[in-house]
Amino acid sequence: MNNTNNRKKLAFFMAAAIFLLSSCSPKKATAVQPNNTDTNTIKITATFYPLYVSLLNITDGVEGIELSLLAPPDTGCLHDYQLTTKDMKKIENSNILVANGAGMEDFIEKILETKKDSLIIASEGFELTDNNSHVWVSPEGAIHQTQRIVEGLSHLDPSNATKYVMNGNAYLLKLQNLRNHMHSILDEYSGKKIVTFHEAFPYFASEFNLEIASVIEREPGEAPGPKELKEQISEINSIISDGNKIALFAEPQYSSSAAEIIAKETGLKVYELDPCVTGNLKSEYIKDSYITAMKKNAEVLKEALAK
Repeated sequence: MNNTNNRKKLAFFMAAAIFLLSSCSPKKATAVQPNNTDTNTIKITATFYPLYVSLLNITDGVEGIELSLLAPPDTGCLHDYQLTTKDMKKIENSNILVANGAGMEDFIEKILETKKDSLIIASEGFELTDNNSHVWVSPEGAIHQTQRIVEGLSHLDPSNATKYVMNGNAYLLKLQNLRNHMHSILDEYSGKKIVTFHEAFPYFASEFNLEIASVIEREPGEAPGPKELKEQISEINSIISDGNKIALFAEPQYSSSAAEIIAKETGLKVYELDPCVTGNLKSEYIKDSYITAMKKNAEVLKEALAK
């Protein structure tokens, strides 16, 4: 991406920040009220890990904010997550609930409806591909979701709007730098074919102009049957025999057994792409965990596609 485009992007973010600041004057009719009037604590709950990381950056240093996470940080994507009684209580006690949307939290859609006046849908307004909900698994999607969360928090908690915008703008700059860094690594592999573990990478592939030739598991935990696996192996071998390079990926959150079978039958090596859905809440580097994981993805892709 050239310097002119970079300047345009940064100018856009600054304009967006100014807009948010000008549009976030106190709106007492819509502002959330603390559950505990003695402590004036605003309780904000993220449905899963990547949204929690965004919130850590956006609310950094804002007094009176208590962040919590609904699904445990080792859950991964929420495809099979089961709501617990403890989760229900956490949602009920939250002043603000931040969800991904686009079907990711379909297990609590009815509950989300009851929280609609204090709910932020991070993917709202993002152009979806085949209703795929993995918006955050691309710098462009992460930028969009960060902007949506900043806007939502500023509206629901206008007394802290200036701080949310300042923090959000700083994180947006980091994400834009990440995007530029990844393009500097991956643009030379434009048009290359990859095999991904599950349907988590369409926005990533679109952003970096990669072609997803096959997906091993349509849903995590639903391993392909013998017939489907045989068809995938045949398809991949056909691509290879035509002289095309293709890279095979598993994910660190799931078993790589199906990918290993494909590797054995195609001669490919199994690499890992991380959809950035798990992490260590106690890590001192948690605020930069998304950026770190995505940088590693770029390096892994470079290694896999250069061979």
